[in-house]
Amino acid sequence: MQYKLFIQSNDEQYLGALVAGYAAKRNSRQPDAFDVQVMHFKDYPWLHNRIGQKFLRGLEHRVWTDADLQSFTPVRFTPPKDMGYQGRAIVIDPDCFAVGDIMELFTRDMKGAALMCCMRPALKEMPPYRASSVMLLENAKLTHWDAERTFGELFEFKKDYLKWIKLEYEADSTVGILEPEWNDFDHLTPATKILHTTYRRTQPWKTGLPIDFSIREKPKKSFAGNIVKAIKRGIGASRPRAVKDGFYQPHPDPNQERLFFGLLNEMLDKGIVDVAMVEREMALNHVRHDALDLCRKLAA
Repeated sequence: MQYKLFIQSNDEQYLGALVAGYAAKRNSRQPDAFDVQVMHFKDYPWLHNRIGQKFLRGLEHRVWTDADLQSFTPVRFTPPKDMGYQGRAIVIDPDCFAVGDIMELFTRDMKGAALMCCMRPALKEMPPYRASSVMLLENAKLTHWDAERTFGELFEFKKDYLKWIKLEYEADSTVGILEPEWNDFDHLTPATKILHTTYRRTQPWKTGLPIDFSIREKPKKSFAGNIVKAIKRGIGASRPRAVKDGFYQPHPDPNQERLFFGLLNEMLDKGIVDVAMVEREMALNHVRHDALDLCRKLAA
């Protein structure tokens, strides 16, 4: 059976995607048993062709842009077609780093499911949902997946972006649920298989840089809801937006920062990436400006 790991990316997250691919090979006992492909936004013309057009996201009509950190998200649905609906694929975000053996996921018994993923735990007002940021795909059972076609339907307001990425268009009987360690959200323990540095404000390679993603707006409250909110904080009181909100913050777990830069340092030592590339990424504000310093400290 053919196995292939697909990693989504754009210019802003390209170095992260390379590190993710290296981690998957490095930490597998069978690194030659699967291929790795970085799926870069620039390689999908149908994403570019919709820039400036409105699409359906939740209850809103948003404008599609290439300027968002996660402009690559629709390509996570391309692997089954790309592989001719044969073999198995694993799709991950560029901020997902395998610390376990990814072949354990490729070869697991899917018990008849077409795909497997983890549940994203509830967060504030958002209920739990299927997380498509890490997926195991049985391609032969996903012949209805055509990412370009579905992407077009977003702009015809026939399909909703949020329902798509939360896998709500997939029948419950076809979706298996993975153990949470296969998509461990900003949580690194001895049980973790794939670390997902999902909270974008604290991605370890971005600390100190200006934020380059669209900040999600909370749903507008009703008039009554706004009155209650005002009473709670004191009517007339104002809370100025903190300056730090415009910049990436340090990750609360130093071990996750060390993991990323330890992997990057190994890649530099092996010539997989070079200093010039990291310097270029730093100059473009894709990577924090002390990235090489952190690698040198780990090498010392």
